[in-house]
Amino acid sequence: MMKAILIDDEPLARSIVREYLQHYPEFEIAEECNDGFEGVKAIARHQPDIIFLDIQMPKINGFEMLELVDQPPAVIFTTAFEEYAIKAFEAHATDYLLKPFSRERFDKAVQKWLAARQNTAAANTDNTQALLETAAHTPAQQNRVVVKDGTKIKIIPIPNIQYLEAADDYVKIHTGEGVFLKNKTMAHFETLLPAQQFVRVHRSYIINVQLITRIDPYEKENHQAILQTGARLPVSKSGYAKLKDVLGI
Repeated sequence: MMKAILIDDEPLARSIVREYLQHYPEFEIAEECNDGFEGVKAIARHQPDIIFLDIQMPKINGFEMLELVDQPPAVIFTTAFEEYAIKAFEAHATDYLLKPFSRERFDKAVQKWLAARQNTAAANTDNTQALLETAAHTPAQQNRVVVKDGTKIKIIPIPNIQYLEAADDYVKIHTGEGVFLKNKTMAHFETLLPAQQFVRVHRSYIINVQLITRIDPYEKENHQAILQTGARLPVSKSGYAKLKDVLGI
C-alpha cells in the first residue's frame, strides 16, 4: 500500500483528488491538510510516498512548505496558477495538474509517477531539492525566508535579516527576534538575497550592509564590520572589495 497526502486549502480540490484516487486501490490517503503548516506535520507523521500539493495557499506556499521537510516525498502539484507551471519545474517535479483537471490528466500524472518509481527514493529527494532551488529564484520566493523554530514555523521578511552565518550543513539567520537555522548553503543565500543589500564579506558571513556603522582594519589585510546591533564580523580582503563596491567607497 502506498501512502498519499493531499495538501490544498480548497476542500473541493481535495475532494476531486480523493475521488480520482479511489480508482487506485494501491493508494491509501493518510491525511488531508488545509495548509502548509498542517502539511509539514502530516509528512513527518506519515512519511508518505507522494503528496498532491497546491502551490498558492494561505500562510506559506507549497514551495516554502517543501523547504521545511527534511526528506521531501515525490510531488504532484495541483495548482490554478499557470505561471508556476513553467519548463524550469518540469525537469524536477513529478508532474503538475493545472486546475481544473480531468480524470484522464490525473491518471497520466499518477501513471508517470508509478513508472518512475523504479528510481530510488534518493533520486526522488534530489529531484525535489532541485525543484526548490529553482523555485527559490522566482519573485514570490524572494521577499522572505521560512524556517522551523522547534515545532513552530517562522516567516522572516528579508529586511529583518541582520546577517547570515555558516554553521556546518546549516545557515544561522540572525534577526532582531533571535537566531534561526535553515538547511541551506551560504551560496544559496548569496544568489537569493538582493546583492545591493546583502554582501558576502567572508566565507562564513553575509551582512545586511544597511546595518553597518563602520568598517575597521583588523589583522593584516582583513577588516571588521561593526553593525548597529553591536555585532563585530570579520571581513576578508575579497569581502572588503565587494563592500567598497556596493557602498561606493
